[in-house]
Amino acid sequence: MKEPGMLKGPLPERRLRRTLSFAGGILFTMVVAGAGYLLSMLPVVNRLGTMIPAILLAVVYRHWSGYPERIREGIQFSSQKILRLAIILFGFQLNMEQILGEGFTLLWKDAVSILLALMAVLVLARLMGADRDLSFLLGVGTGVCGAAAIAAVSPIIGSKEEDTATGVGIIALAGTVFTLLYTLLRPFLPFSASQYGIWSGLSLHEMAHVAAAAAPAGTDALAVSLLTKLGRVFLLIPLCLVLIFWIKRKRGGDRGGKVPFPWFLAGFVGTCLIGSYLPVPQEVTEGLSALGSFLLASAMVGLGLNIHFRSLKQKALKPLIAMLIASVFLSLVSGWLVDW
Repeated sequence: MKEPGMLKGPLPERRLRRTLSFAGGILFTMVVAGAGYLLSMLPVVNRLGTMIPAILLAVVYRHWSGYPERIREGIQFSSQKILRLAIILFGFQLNMEQILGEGFTLLWKDAVSILLALMAVLVLARLMGADRDLSFLLGVGTGVCGAAAIAAVSPIIGSKEEDTATGVGIIALAGTVFTLLYTLLRPFLPFSASQYGIWSGLSLHEMAHVAAAAAPAGTDALAVSLLTKLGRVFLLIPLCLVLIFWIKRKRGGDRGGKVPFPWFLAGFVGTCLIGSYLPVPQEVTEGLSALGSFLLASAMVGLGLNIHFRSLKQKALKPLIAMLIASVFLSLVSGWLVDW
């Protein structure tokens, strides 16, 4: 007969291992994200932002050392739960009062840009036989707000973590290239400073890309570009709601047709409202936004560990080409929309 102590002995050990796996995985993703942040401060690399170096470090680690199985639980927590928290904190960057006031006239142009980008990527992807889920994520990222949009939409459509990380990496790299092109072309374009700012806000991928491209044109161009871009971020909310309705309707006849409501989206709306209408000090909202950016980079490390070089080469090339063509198309159409 076994003694009671022998029966209870393994349980604390299992709890300890689980705690170490959980905490170690979260710490691992944050350390790699911190390393990516340090790398992003270097010349040339600083044009890639903070997420790309972090994802690349994770991909290289996976390639050379394999997936760190002992801390899988914490890594998955980062790539799933912390990702949603980062999206919630991202809402502090959105000033709804400013958008619904000064930027209301820009919203219809933002809506047209989103629809054109998404449709262009999906049509091109279908013609090329590209991966549908990854192409859809790239279409959303191109049309709305880059990595944040991909991270928000991916749990709604049930995309693979590998596709989410790949989409974020592609969007960030492509957006950096387009930002450099915009900056080089600006002196030769028939745009005023404010028109150039609107064009940048309508067509570039990330908020950081918009700011980097518009800043050389002056403060007026920068202000209107960010206002235009914030309108696209604002439209992420109705886009997600439409996706939820569409997926529920599409899966309605299936046995597993229920689509869980993404409660993090409610949190995102809540932080938008708090940052827009409550007297929260600017230093606090900026600090929370910075924390959200770091947590998003940490989550991307967890996602990046799922990327295989072989599958990346097989799946990503055609969606990448489709997204690049659609981005050029969006730039041309946005230039025409500026004067409307």
